[in-house]
This record gives sequence, structure tokens and C-alpha cells, in this order.
Amino acid sequence: MNIIDELNEQLKNSSTQEVIEFFLNQYKNKVALASSLGAEDQVLTDIIFKIDKSSKVFTLDTARLNPETYDVMDATNLKYGVKLDVYFPNLDNVEELYKTQGINGHFESIENRKRCCSIRKIEPLKRALKGLDVWFTGLRSSQSITREDMKLVEWDEAFKLIKVNPLINWSEEDVWDYIKANSVPYNKLHDKGYPSIGCAPCTRAVKDGEDIRAGRWWWENPEHKECGLHKK
Repeated sequence: MNIIDELNEQLKNSSTQEVIEFFLNQYKNKVALASSLGAEDQVLTDIIFKIDKSSKVFTLDTARLNPETYDVMDATNLKYGVKLDVYFPNLDNVEELYKTQGINGHFESIENRKRCCSIRKIEPLKRALKGLDVWFTGLRSSQSITREDMKLVEWDEAFKLIKVNPLINWSEEDVWDYIKANSVPYNKLHDKGYPSIGCAPCTRAVKDGEDIRAGRWWWENPEHKECGLHKK
């Protein structure tokens, strides 16, 4: 049995808080939360900081975020008395992106969109994860057809470290019940029909009855709707 199977077996009956505390204790400064500042990641941020205020929580500023996302970043810093770590894309890469495909070339093809995601999200994420052994994510299995087979603990082959999904079995209702019960700051776009929030040009509100990930890269087929951060 490999380490991933061992961890899944060991933690299969643990609560979300117990899972997070286990990794914070076992991996110390080698574990971090990668936060999109969406509802799920805000739940994890609250749980993590209640366990250990010195824990590493970081976010990626792609330079194309909504104003509401910056608002919740500020509210989070103020509530917990912290400064979230923020990673930006490489300036030279962004300038080259604009020269080759313009400001909105990501709408023209999946290849263009993935190139934009790679520059604005993947490269900064690699820098953020450097030196870590474990990263927490807010993924839930019910969010998308690309996520329904994910487990609590996985090996992330792309980034060569352990990925932990503490909310993997949570429902959307579970997330919002926790936010309300614990007065967790959240992105106000959620109140305007945005269940999933990314870069401003690539995110829209969803209609009643639509899948919760329908507002992300809505011009693409559902099976393509990942940016590369959580690719198997």
C-alpha cells in the first residue's frame, strides 16, 4: 500500500477539521492552502486559521480578477489578522501573451485559453508550491464531472506533491451552512448567481437549473473545464 492509500485509509472516518489538523501537525511548514477566495476556500481558511494562525494560505492574483474578489481578500486579512500570500504571473509572460493573442484571445480557442491559464495561474502556482509537500484545495466531488472521481487524498503528478481535498464530500448546502454559522467572509458575487468564481472575463452567473460550473469558460464543453491546476 502506498502513502496515498495509507492516508485515505487512516483518515476515512475523520472529520474535515481532523483531516486538516492532521496535515498541519504532520507537515508543519510544508503544507499550504491554495485559495481562490471562493466559498469553499473561505471555509477552509476559517478552519485552518482557527487551528493555527501561522499556517500558509496563498492566492493567485491573475491581474484579471473581479473587484469583489479583492474585497473578500481584504475582509479575510482583517478578520483573521493576517496577510494572505499573493502570487502574480510573470510580467514578461503576460506581455508576450498580449502580443501573441491580444487581451481576449482566450475566447478564440481552447489552446489560447489554456495558454492564458498557464501563464496567469499555473506558473505562479508552481512558484507558490515550491518547497511544499502537501497542498489543500477546496474541491468537492459534486462540483463538476471532471471532479466526481477525486478522493480525499491524492498524488498530484503535475506538481509532485500530495493534494488534500478536505471538502470532497461536502454539499453546497454544507458549505453555506458553515459560512453562515461562523460568519466567514465570502465573495459577494456568490449572491449574484456566481457559484464558481475565477477571472472576470471567464466567469459569468449561472441560470436556475444550470450546473454550478456552467459559469466557468461557458463557451467550452464541460469535459474541458479545468485550467490545469487540478488535472489528473
